[in-house]
Amino acid sequence: MEAFSNYLLHLLSGLLMVGLFVVIYMRVTPFHELALIRQGIVAPALSLGGATIGFSLTVASSILHNDSYALFLMWGSCGLVVQVITYALLARAFPRLPDQLAGNNVAAGASAGVLSLVVGIINAACMS
Repeated sequence: MEAFSNYLLHLLSGLLMVGLFVVIYMRVTPFHELALIRQGIVAPALSLGGATIGFSLTVASSILHNDSYALFLMWGSCGLVVQVITYALLARAFPRLPDQLAGNNVAAGASAGVLSLVVGIINAACMS
């Protein structure tokens, strides 16, 4: 029964962390991704999706490689910070990125999403 309760604890915590990440990420960006996505604009969906998948990989790696719940939370939190910093660096390196995403520049959205995914993959591997 302990294994099942640990499973539920990690599952719910991981999902909560991903939800928290999405909320924080959307507050960091200068536009409202959900409103743009609801309008059918693809570029912010690609950017947000890549960042969310990248962060999710970090959470998954943290679950796999940490024996304690506290370490899982700590490393997952570090992954959140890394993904937010990644967006900040992308926005600084490409000053027109927010406007391009809001303007549905799919190439910019895909590039931002892929770079966030790459950072998430590397970040997740660093936890092993």
